[in-house]
Amino acid sequence: MASRKNNIESRVDYSIILPVFSLLIIGFIAIYLVARNDYPHRLVAIMIQQGAWTILGLLLAFIVMLFNTQFLWRITPLLYGLGLGLMVLPIIFYSPELVASTGAKNWVTIANTTLFQPSEFMKISYILMLARTTLWFNDSFKGDDLKQDFKLLGYYALVTLPVFILLAAQKDLGTAMVFVAILAGTVLIAGISWKILLPVVLAAVTGVLIFLGLFLWDTGREFLYKLGMDTYQLNRISAWIDPFSYAKGIAYQQTQGMISIGIGGLTGTGNPTLKLSVPVRESDMIFTAIAEHFGFIGGVLVLLLYLLLIYRLLRVTIASNNQFYTLISAGFVMMIMFHIFENIGATLGILPLTGIPLPFISQGGSSLISNLIGVGLILSMSYQKNLHDEERFLKNMRRSARYQK
Repeated sequence: MASRKNNIESRVDYSIILPVFSLLIIGFIAIYLVARNDYPHRLVAIMIQQGAWTILGLLLAFIVMLFNTQFLWRITPLLYGLGLGLMVLPIIFYSPELVASTGAKNWVTIANTTLFQPSEFMKISYILMLARTTLWFNDSFKGDDLKQDFKLLGYYALVTLPVFILLAAQKDLGTAMVFVAILAGTVLIAGISWKILLPVVLAAVTGVLIFLGLFLWDTGREFLYKLGMDTYQLNRISAWIDPFSYAKGIAYQQTQGMISIGIGGLTGTGNPTLKLSVPVRESDMIFTAIAEHFGFIGGVLVLLLYLLLIYRLLRVTIASNNQFYTLISAGFVMMIMFHIFENIGATLGILPLTGIPLPFISQGGSSLISNLIGVGLILSMSYQKNLHDEERFLKNMRRSARYQK
């Protein structure tokens, strides 16, 4: 009689875990290089802290992997409400020095101790809430026409508006762009008609072109400032358009990062001491350390690992017959892709700096733990599918045994 292993190990999708662990290891190496060079007196503390965050993230990912669909469905509204509540905290508890340097109130700081960034955890809650809203809407409102699509978009707006109001209060434009990417992924998977999407895309492109036109015009910049754009946001865009003209000021970090990447060449310096000084490169500029030390080959390896991870995430999504998980996966994949595209694009000078961390590699607990929880959600898809297959297998075995009697 055929046998089948029924344990946790047999239900885990190691093809997702492998690239994630590889990226975590690269992150540890890169953070070690930066800390050894920039903060030698804090090297041990930084590595222990990153290790603690990683262990906590992996533990939470393992716990989330065991969640079934019903439990996730029930706790989603609670997680969404909790996320909104946490996002209020940085507006009240913040560091004036940190706000002065970044322009945003997105970190909770109490007694001069920076604790966490609530918006990172809100991304996961938002993904879950959009997925739940989509399925609830499809079950509650039958039909397949433009009126229904507009109604669904209205419910998406109700879920999204509180998040954007809080992000506006935090003045965190970079994170707001991540939420837009998550929403875009959900809208595409939800099957909203292209008769609606195409005009929206065209309007967005037109809006970007108009914005750039205004920005490149002196009077236009004054108009944007009067509309409410902060000076630091205008300066960052100026630095992106012509970084080396602002190399001694607002664009110092970006230009130093671009030069650092150039120093790495094809194979990297291989020198444990990084030659160029890049401010705060352990977080959103960590790719510069990888490119300088390991060169173009090291940078390509990181990109290939990300491509492998995204490919496996998509394969697991396709293999799942659960619409809830499919929508969750779509939002998470869009989130990861946007982080990668924006972070590496900014270090190369293709995109403006927005403070978006590089997934699984940048130093920082909030982003790392949030991303690992997201991985846990995707692993849950595979875990639940394998568990369902095992139960069906055992059911067939018992049925065969009864027939043999």
